[in-house]
Amino acid sequence: MHRKARRLFPILAISPLAAGILLNAPTAEAAKPPAAPRPVVHDAADTKTEQRVVKQFWTPAKMAAAKPLDLVRSRTGRTTTAPSGGGLTVKPLTPGANAVRRADAAPTTPPPPVASGSPTPSPSPSASPTATPATPALAARSTGAPWTGGGTIVKTEGRVFFTYQGRSASCSGTAVTSANKSVVLTAGHCVKLGGAFHTNWVFVPGYSAGSRPYGTWVATNLLTTTQWNTSEDMNYDVAAAVVAPLNGERLVDVVGGQGIAFNQARGQQMYAFGYPAASPYDGSKLIYCGGRVFDDYLISTDQGLSCDMTGGSSGGGWFTGFNRSTGAGTLNSVNSFKYNFAPYWMFGPYFGPEAQAVYTSAQNQDAT
Repeated sequence: MHRKARRLFPILAISPLAAGILLNAPTAEAAKPPAAPRPVVHDAADTKTEQRVVKQFWTPAKMAAAKPLDLVRSRTGRTTTAPSGGGLTVKPLTPGANAVRRADAAPTTPPPPVASGSPTPSPSPSASPTATPATPALAARSTGAPWTGGGTIVKTEGRVFFTYQGRSASCSGTAVTSANKSVVLTAGHCVKLGGAFHTNWVFVPGYSAGSRPYGTWVATNLLTTTQWNTSEDMNYDVAAAVVAPLNGERLVDVVGGQGIAFNQARGQQMYAFGYPAASPYDGSKLIYCGGRVFDDYLISTDQGLSCDMTGGSSGGGWFTGFNRSTGAGTLNSVNSFKYNFAPYWMFGPYFGPEAQAVYTSAQNQDAT
């Protein structure tokens, strides 16, 4: 040992008490568990007058003209255009390392194909949301097909319409069981995109070729995760809308509600639903895909599903324990995004504490 090092060693070995240093025990404040996630709540049409104006805004012609957004993430930022090339543009946000396209994106030329009960709203014990680098298993492609099975799903699933940057646009959503009987779950970018919340937001359950069999429900509040609100983080692309009563009745009393669960095990069999409106679909009917989900091994902690639904399906529900006979299941994710190079895969966010906080806050909002 060097001479100087030998002289330093005893100094370094002096105990804190001998040196007169007081080491405090952890304070009660420091011992507190991390604060629960707090969603962002945005007032939408929260007066009767505003609700009447929004409802009158959505004429059949405007709904027919609504376009899904085409959101592409590139190495230099993010650009949004309508599928028709209408030039709807969002200022570039946080750059991404890989090209990612949201679920409401027009399809691209696909690469070569790869080889081939009663819902409960209570959360289950937490399962880790950490993605594992597992390839999606040479799963066969799942081509979206019209849902013809009837059941609860044809009433609880619906199209979402809103105004984005002055244009009429569409997504999908799901009516879920809730304390206020007025909650619709959807994707974060279906309530806010490019730094601003959408306006004229409505939910049309059971939409079918222009028909609105259960009416048009106007949002009074829009809620999303802090992560989506702050930086549009695809891992937290979750949102909820609280809708006002219609003709004196609440949403769930009219159409029913799907169960919802959080912190579930990954890799389950799921069914995904939505109203894709970009070619080859036209938004006129409810489409579904089914299969076992896999962890995204690229740049998100989302789960993936083989599914070719296109723009407009964003926000549509993913269900575990889905019963094809009754059309009921447990909501456990939503259609969120696609990679440009893999249009046959759909990705949805893991429903963890952040998604649960959005739902909890939404069901406790006053819907009137």
